[in-house]
Amino acid sequence: MWLTAIDHIQVTSPPEVENAMLFFYSQILGLTEITKPVALQANGGAWYVLADIQIHVGIEKQANNEVSRRHICFRVHNLEAFAKHLQLHGVEISSDRITAQHSDRFFIRDPGGNRIEIAEFTQHKTDS
Repeated sequence: MWLTAIDHIQVTSPPEVENAMLFFYSQILGLTEITKPVALQANGGAWYVLADIQIHVGIEKQANNEVSRRHICFRVHNLEAFAKHLQLHGVEISSDRITAQHSDRFFIRDPGGNRIEIAEFTQHKTDS
């Protein structure tokens, strides 16, 4: 097998919501910011890490994320508690909530319009 792991994922943001994006990923999602290479720092955005995967927030003048279905999926231990946390920060949870075998999930959008799936995986759920 050639591929061994995912190193990073990049999401994009228009410049006018850059501060909201950085707040969202660092404060609301609680990701740890890591230092970008000096050669890339002038481009704006920020890099974060979760376990051994990096999330790169890049700035694009023509970002058009609001219509895309591409997404990152983050796992949580308690979906309902995390939903309440998001709502306290004004994050809108989409109405297309999904309950499937072994998981419950919902979708949100970050300030740059990137779609994010939030999922809680459980072993005791079964299809009806």
